Amino acid sequence: MSDEGTGRRERGLVVAVDGPSGSGKSSVSREVARRLGLRYLDTGAMYRAVCWSVLACGLDTGAGEAAQDAVAAHTVALGLEISTDPDDALVAVRHQDRWVEVTDEIREHRISAAVSAVATNLGVRAELRRRQRELIDAARADGRGMVAEGRDITTVVAPDADVRLLLTATEATRLARRAREVHGEASAETVAALRDVVVRRDADDATVSSFHTAADGVLELDSSGLTFEQTVQAVLSVCGNVSVG
Repeated sequence: MSDEGTGRRERGLVVAVDGPSGSGKSSVSREVARRLGLRYLDTGAMYRAVCWSVLACGLDTGAGEAAQDAVAAHTVALGLEISTDPDDALVAVRHQDRWVEVTDEIREHRISAAVSAVATNLGVRAELRRRQRELIDAARADGRGMVAEGRDITTVVAPDADVRLLLTATEATRLARRAREVHGEASAETVAALRDVVVRRDADDATVSSFHTAADGVLELDSSGLTFEQTVQAVLSVCGNVSVG
């Protein structure tokens, strides 16, 4: 929408959502974007795509300075495409002089187990944050708007977002949700099998970003006792109270 008197075009709504693994931030954010007609950015998928590329190229993901610098440099040079259509989860990377779709591969256990080593690399984070800001700024400028979710979106990537939310849930709830997502059920055995990956990844990522406690100006929403639809409605209610222009 444009303002004919000033020539100003109304900017799009930007919603930033952070939260730990299993809090529901990805599924809720995608659905909110779909219902509001906004773009959707899964920043975690970007880190997973970089991890896929790093492993495919045989790079060392260790903590040594040389290895860290090599992974960071690889990220800066990496061709990476991610769909911001909430109905299209496509992710692709440039590998061996051709584009490779990695949408499904980045969700494999081997990526989940290795992604924290990439996501905690400060050089990688700086580059992907830069790309994330570009995508958010473009969506804001073209009037479409965006829901962006991840670990540090509300505090570092988009601290000026119109809506900033920290979506949380108890550890037991988060583990059960992830078990149902990965295994289709949440028995004691499947929850136990996922505990190390989920809890350890959150602990690792917490060393470089804050997503357990809401920063000033960030609304915390605990979804532990809410259904998916109730959580979506709660976020939509917050967004409906925001004026953008």
